[in-house]
Amino acid sequence: QVQLVESGGGSVQAGGSLRLSCSASASGYTRRNLCRGWFRQAPGKEREGVASIYFGGGATYYTDSVKGRFTISQDNAKNTLYLQMNSLKHEDTAMYYCAADLSGLGCGSVWFRPGRYNSWGQGTQVTVSS
Repeated sequence: QVQLVESGGGSVQAGGSLRLSCSASASGYTRRNLCRGWFRQAPGKEREGVASIYFGGGATYYTDSVKGRFTISQDNAKNTLYLQMNSLKHEDTAMYYCAADLSGLGCGSVWFRPGRYNSWGQGTQVTVSS
């Protein structure tokens, strides 16, 4: 099992930026066919896939509402996943979770489904004031 720990959340005004980080412990986290992602959940709403990245080739996936504003990246040497969030909007307010799929199936067309992932962090809160 891998432990994921998020950091970098906070409060920011609309139009501002934040960078989230997700550190992982466990050597098995570095498998090349691993998919890692960021999800978010606002009060009263379902957990939503924000972005994912394929460890092996670096292919990235984004939900439409964050395209052009958010960037997912990874530092494989540090076992760390990042989410750079620019031009934040009030509707980006949510608890953000880091996730990893250790099954070895990669990301694929279902990257945005929470059930696709089998390791989760505890979350970090992002609050954007309008």
